[in-house]
Amino acid sequence: MEQEFTKYERARILGARALQIAMNAPLLIKISEKDLEKINFDALKIAEIELASNVLPISIKKPMPQKKEGPLKRTKTPKISDQAKEDIEAKIEKEIIQGGEIMELAKPSDEVEEEETLSVEQ
Repeated sequence: MEQEFTKYERARILGARALQIAMNAPLLIKISEKDLEKINFDALKIAEIELASNVLPISIKKPMPQKKEGPLKRTKTPKISDQAKEDIEAKIEKEIIQGGEIMELAKPSDEVEEEETLSVEQ
């Protein structure tokens, strides 16, 4: 039974086995001298042949997600104080520079006032 490997698993297996072969590890299949000359004694090609013949004693553990039972836990979201919000807005206003002038950020309360004045003028 041949396992289906992802391309990443296949690359990892072939790389590890090719390294072993390159460091004079014994071959797990019998390959004639003539066949070795055809593939130029390439360790990666030998590893591919060994993988295709299912003789590598390498296994891949694929953990499955574990089923959790019980209610989900809520995480706490940090609350930002009004002072911290004002500090952040001030920093943003200073950092936004366009054409040498500082652009002011519109605040929600400013937008509402503008809309009200526009509706009154028309």
